[in-house]
Amino acid sequence: MNTKISVIVPAYNIENYLARTLDSILAQTYSNIEIVVVNDGSKDGTAAIIDRYAVRDSRVKAIHKENGGVTSARLRGVAEAMGEWIGFVDGDDDIAPDMYARLMENATTYDADIAHCGYQMVFPSGKVDYYYNTGRIVQQDNTKGLWDLIEGSFIEPGLVGKLYRRELFAGLSEWMDTSIRINEDLLMNFYLFHQAKKSVFEDICPYRYILRPGSAATSKLNEHKLRDPMKVTRILLKEAPEAVAPAVYCKWVRMLIGGATMSVGEQEDLIAPYRKETRKELRSHLGEILRNCGWKLKIMALWAAVWPWSYGFVHMLYLKITGLDKKYSLE
Repeated sequence: MNTKISVIVPAYNIENYLARTLDSILAQTYSNIEIVVVNDGSKDGTAAIIDRYAVRDSRVKAIHKENGGVTSARLRGVAEAMGEWIGFVDGDDDIAPDMYARLMENATTYDADIAHCGYQMVFPSGKVDYYYNTGRIVQQDNTKGLWDLIEGSFIEPGLVGKLYRRELFAGLSEWMDTSIRINEDLLMNFYLFHQAKKSVFEDICPYRYILRPGSAATSKLNEHKLRDPMKVTRILLKEAPEAVAPAVYCKWVRMLIGGATMSVGEQEDLIAPYRKETRKELRSHLGEILRNCGWKLKIMALWAAVWPWSYGFVHMLYLKITGLDKKYSLE
């Protein structure tokens, strides 16, 4: 296999984690690989670690830039990459030695533009959750790939655990909104899957998503975490091809329901305006939702619009009973 893979690693203030990440990529059984590490204006020792690895191993390329967010770092990495295939690894995670060999084998075997896989979530306690590790292989044409991505039933919306043909990135930097900090990976994936004629998914879990304090998944709610997911969904509503528009519409309705029924918490000053806006929007579109959605979503939307507090309470109980409220918990 002579085809080069470029692995983009965005890095911001992760001096305690980056070495483990880079070691796992350098240990790949796939030999023709380069690692483009983009220091996004870190204020700790991240830059020095990147430079040390670049001196030690010619496969590592060090890029230093002013802080602009993870999307700008990824785009800069793609611009600097030399490979015909592009992958992403977050700078605080790690990967199994054969991940890129498996992804490249699948891309070649199935003549796919994107090859992707599942992941495992690793907690500080040592507990590991697998998503989902069944071993099945799913081939996806353009429509199915986009639908599965938007629906989120088994495709992880993140950019990690995936291998993309380089041509898919044409025009991406002009299209992306770099101000979006949360769900920016779903937005970028939407663009890339939209360009892909075919993708292939193997449900194995060689990517290790490490939960840690201060990461995007575990950090406290802020303006980006509250509003960016809806901002992304509105972009998808405008841009989605007709074949997947129903999936985007349902995603938008679920986000309205979630926003309209957000419970009172410590950050009520932050939440209250957003809850008021989404509740108003849900009620103004309720007739349309009741005409166009399936019965389950109709009931959820009607309940959330008329009795938002009771819906929110029951939903909270459901999350606690199923354990879903602890998915990103560090406990």
